[in-house]
Amino acid sequence: MNEPSDWELVALARTGDDQAFARLVRRYQQGVVAFCQRMVGSRDDAEDLAQDSFIRVYRYLAGLRPEAKFSTALFGIARNLTLNFLRDAGRRGRGKTCSLTSEDAAQQPVRDPANSPEHRARLHEIETMLERALEGVSPEHREVLVLRELNGLDYEAIAAVTKCRKGTVKSRLARAREQLRIQLLELGGDEI
Repeated sequence: MNEPSDWELVALARTGDDQAFARLVRRYQQGVVAFCQRMVGSRDDAEDLAQDSFIRVYRYLAGLRPEAKFSTALFGIARNLTLNFLRDAGRRGRGKTCSLTSEDAAQQPVRDPANSPEHRARLHEIETMLERALEGVSPEHREVLVLRELNGLDYEAIAAVTKCRKGTVKSRLARAREQLRIQLLELGGDEI
């Protein structure tokens, strides 16, 4: 039996089928949490933002229209919530609650049992450096980079999520990559 499409699950959820909505959550939870975490820098805050994103989608099921991908609407909501979080955190003077390079990274180790411990340690070092460098990229550039490179969204979907033109997405992505390159160099990434 074929897996139902996102919009088929939305239609079922609109009729009160909570299992259909739960399937949507399972389908996208990991990607939304990863996006939020890379935007805000905290696994706990990211999980809260992802949960809020799914709650908001659930509340507005009746208003969702299949003109675009469901993931575009979902990531658009997650984006707005993370940007609001970052703006509000800046107003309150609140810093990040934990580092991606310590506790959170330890919760998600690089998994490749065929490699030697030295190789795994080197991969972890590179991953840590990339996460630190990503923190130095501006939020508007970080979001397009994360949506494109880590979540695999195409330019059209990113444009819909960020509510800007496809050309703007391309230029932001180019600037994001340049910012990331500069951050990596500042962190000693020329040794990678």
